[in-house]
Amino acid sequence: MTSPRTARRIGFLAFDGAMLLDLSGPAEVFVAANRQAPGAYQLEVLTATGGPFETSVGAPMVAAPVPASGDFDTVLVVGSAVPAARFVTPEVVAATHDLARRTRRLGSICTGAFALAESGLLDGRVATTHWKFTADLASRYPRVAVKHDAIYVRDERVYSSGGAAAGIDLALALVEEDLGTELVQAVARDLLVYLQRGGDQSQFSPSAGAKVAEAGLVRRVTDHVRANPQLPHTVRSMASLVSLSERQLTRLFREELDTTPGSYVADLRFEIACDSLRAGSTIAGAAAAAGFSGTEMMRRTFMNRLGRSPRAYRNEVYAISDLRPVLTGRGAIRGIPVARGAGTGTAAR
Repeated sequence: MTSPRTARRIGFLAFDGAMLLDLSGPAEVFVAANRQAPGAYQLEVLTATGGPFETSVGAPMVAAPVPASGDFDTVLVVGSAVPAARFVTPEVVAATHDLARRTRRLGSICTGAFALAESGLLDGRVATTHWKFTADLASRYPRVAVKHDAIYVRDERVYSSGGAAAGIDLALALVEEDLGTELVQAVARDLLVYLQRGGDQSQFSPSAGAKVAEAGLVRRVTDHVRANPQLPHTVRSMASLVSLSERQLTRLFREELDTTPGSYVADLRFEIACDSLRAGSTIAGAAAAAGFSGTEMMRRTFMNRLGRSPRAYRNEVYAISDLRPVLTGRGAIRGIPVARGAGTGTAAR
């Protein structure tokens, strides 16, 4: 077992009214990682003054005080369903700023981004929060470049995520950074969640059971394709992206993913279209999100693979689950990495 001295300390900064899922969702990812790699993480819940606090569901918890809490590998500031003006208190801001000086990575879950922004830690950076509050974040903090449709954003050592469930995506990305692709896939399977990647990525991704390439040339290609499914990807264009011949790229795809570049693109587009339709997108919206040249091309693909049209597939999903469309086909972008200096300021204070 890994010695506690080598465990990565993960701190969650909370407060009265903190959303429980903002805290428990990401925390369970790190706990699941410990099942795969015992002793990898040590979790601590913090509040500005320590002691008991009440979560959004009314369940009480006890936290350690921020002062003298030591150094951390990662600190995540959780959010709340109440307006930011009510929970981003001077005490929370001071605690956030204090912890920022003592951690390698700093992040926020949902509206926790307001605490980072009020502390000045997002000045000159790209960030996101829950879609209902992105406009407010941009209005209140004009020095923050707000991504209104992002699931999570990485800007150097500072991370921010959208809604509560997006905190799980962010935690998976952090675990992958620390412990690698194979382990984080095991974590995703353990938790029965989609494995959302930490690079440029579309809203919909293959399920947790899908193979993901290790970091390298194939990973660069697949990340690019998943981030831009609407582009006309060919074997030549993908090979050119990583300065390989078409034959070399095809060989690497077969070795790492047991498929060809062309089949990977086709499979991914089909999966994105299915996920988009299940999420409530229109037929045209699903075709656009998946990168099909038009609805007719998507219809042919569905007929070849499923023996039924996209409309029939969508209607079947609604009939089984009694869901109604809730999206308009406007996709979001998952995990947008930002190049150094992409914002308007300097590193987090």
